[in-house]
Amino acid sequence: MMKYCLQLILCLLLVSSSVFANAVYDFIVAQDGSGNFKTVQEAINAVPDFRKKETRILIKNGVYKEKLVLAESKQFVTFIGESLDKTIITYDDYAQKKNIFGEEKGTSGSSGFYIYGHNFTAENITFQNTAGPVGQAVAVFVSGDRVQFKNCRFLGFQDTLYTYGRESRQYYKNCYIEGTVDFIFGSSTAVFDSCTLFGKTSGYFTAASTPENKKFGYVFLNCHLTGNAPEASFLLGRPWRPYAKTVFINCRLDKIVRAEGWSNWSNAANEKTAFYAEYKTFGDGAAAGDRATWSHQLTDSEANLYTLKNIFGDWEPTK
Repeated sequence: MMKYCLQLILCLLLVSSSVFANAVYDFIVAQDGSGNFKTVQEAINAVPDFRKKETRILIKNGVYKEKLVLAESKQFVTFIGESLDKTIITYDDYAQKKNIFGEEKGTSGSSGFYIYGHNFTAENITFQNTAGPVGQAVAVFVSGDRVQFKNCRFLGFQDTLYTYGRESRQYYKNCYIEGTVDFIFGSSTAVFDSCTLFGKTSGYFTAASTPENKKFGYVFLNCHLTGNAPEASFLLGRPWRPYAKTVFINCRLDKIVRAEGWSNWSNAANEKTAFYAEYKTFGDGAAAGDRATWSHQLTDSEANLYTLKNIFGDWEPTK
């Protein structure tokens, strides 16, 4: 009788666990075959086109070497990694690498993950491009609107994170982003909240290409700019396009940041159109009095305008 009861309890626990797992996740990706799919792209493909409800995908620990595409028809998709440092999505393309026709892939073609679908969220995942210091080599290319990354890592060298979409709004919370030249770049409106930017070798943290009609470009709130690069080897940003907008608010800047802070990308005309600003930055790299004369130090009232509501309008990202 006791043996029967124990077997019944175990059976009920297994059923309960299965029901709970199915309630939390719609699909599970596991390389060992214990989930619904062995690859991430298979799980993406299984999401119904233009589904209006969230599809939650658990990605179990593993190194997934895949060149992923989240099509525009795959909306409200959420990736949740089993653990940040062990759930890794990676690829190794780079701009000068040749495609099957012998043509260079280019910067956009080098990405390991293309995000076109709106309302995408990722948590606890490492995205990396392992091509190394070979020029432009994108880890993630984001075109979709209302995209969020929480507790994620972006690893690479030049052009690590491409915020591509001109109409795209993006929110990064507690993320780690590393690279060398222009390793956060593009035309999207993006907020980086409590993130770590890690500079390697030397270069520029940002290269925004904000469209002229956009009020906000890149906004960094309570971030830490650090790295293993030599002292004074990094600038906060340079304008990839004339109307680039980048603002650092309440950020800690380590000694790798050069005193002038900003570059005009060898074009003095950019100084009249780009908007580069700081507010209460601190640390060894915070040198308000030595910054480029065409950059700005925000007043209290100006800094108060940089709220998520003002920046994102009718979209409120989850924190």
